[in-house]
Amino acid sequence: MEFKDYYTIMGVAREAKPDDIKQAYRKLSRKYHPDVSKEKDAEARFKELGEAYEVLKDPEKRAAYDQLGANWKEGQEFRPPPEWNAGTERAGQGAQWQFNQGDAGDHSDFFETLFRQGFGSAGAGGGARSTGRRPSFSAPGEDRHAKIQIDLEDSYSGATRTISLRVPEMSDQGHVIPREHQITFTVPKGIRAGQHIRLAGQGSPGVGQGAPGDLYLDVEFKPHQLYRVDKHDVYMDLPVAPWEAALGAEVEAPTPSGRVEVKIPAGSATGRKLRLKGRGLPGITPGDFYFVLQIVVPAADTDSAKAFYESMASEFKSFNPRAKLGGQP
Repeated sequence: MEFKDYYTIMGVAREAKPDDIKQAYRKLSRKYHPDVSKEKDAEARFKELGEAYEVLKDPEKRAAYDQLGANWKEGQEFRPPPEWNAGTERAGQGAQWQFNQGDAGDHSDFFETLFRQGFGSAGAGGGARSTGRRPSFSAPGEDRHAKIQIDLEDSYSGATRTISLRVPEMSDQGHVIPREHQITFTVPKGIRAGQHIRLAGQGSPGVGQGAPGDLYLDVEFKPHQLYRVDKHDVYMDLPVAPWEAALGAEVEAPTPSGRVEVKIPAGSATGRKLRLKGRGLPGITPGDFYFVLQIVVPAADTDSAKAFYESMASEFKSFNPRAKLGGQP
C-alpha cells in the first residue's frame, strides 16, 4: 500500500490554515473536474484531490493523519503503526469516523485502511461497498465580471436594461469560442462610474452541488454629446451670445433631469461656472451640476455684421483682451 501525502496533493504546506486548504481545493477541483477538464487523468486526480480534502478539512481526521509524522513520502510503501490513531477524539457516536456513505469505494486503500476500519458496522450494510459512484465533492463557482456602458440618464432615474454578453466556452474540439447570452438587470438610481451591479448566481456554475458564482457588471457611462461626469458632479458647456454674457440674460438649458432656466450674470466670461446645487448624480450626498459658459461670437459674414463689428472696435478702442499677458502696448 502506498502512502498518500495529502498536503502534496493539495499543494499546501503542512502548517496550512483551513482557509488556505479550502482555496486550494476550490482551485484544483475546478481544474480537474471530469465534466470540464481536458486533462487525461482528470477523474483520477479529482478523486485523489477529494480524498485529500476530506481528510485535511476535518480537524479530527487531519489531527489523526498528522500523527503519522512528516517523514513519509508520496508513493512510499506504507503500513500504519497499530497505535497511530490512539487518543484521537472524533465527533459522532462510538469510535467511527464520519463519512458520506455514498462515497464508499471511491477512496484509496490508504484512506480505507486509516479511516474506514469498522465502517461496515456503522450502518453501511455489513461492510458492503458501493462502486461506480462519483464522489459528491462540491465547490462554488467563480465570480465573473463584465464591463458595461450605461446612459447617464439611467443613473438619474434608474432603469431596467437588457444587454448581450459574450462568454468564452470550450468547444468539443478544445477551442475557446464566444457564446452570446442576454441578461436583464436593474440600474440603481445614483450609480456611478466604477461601481458594480451584482447579479447573484449568474457567474460560473459550481462544481457538483456547489452554488454558482455571481456576475458583477462594472459600470461606465457612455460618452455623451452634452454632458461629462467627474465623480459625482456633472458638467455641460453652455453657449451664450456676447451680449448675453455682457448684459446678463435668462436662458433655457437642458440637464439630465429636465430643462431649467439659467440666469447669466452680467459681465460673465468664457469658462465661468454656474452651479446647480444637488443636481448632479443622485445619492445620499448628491453631486452638483455645472454650466460652463462658452461665449459664441457671430460670424461677420454680411456687410451689416461687418459694420457692426467695426463700430464695436471704435467704441471699445481702449479695450485690450490681452492686457494680462504682459508685454502688450
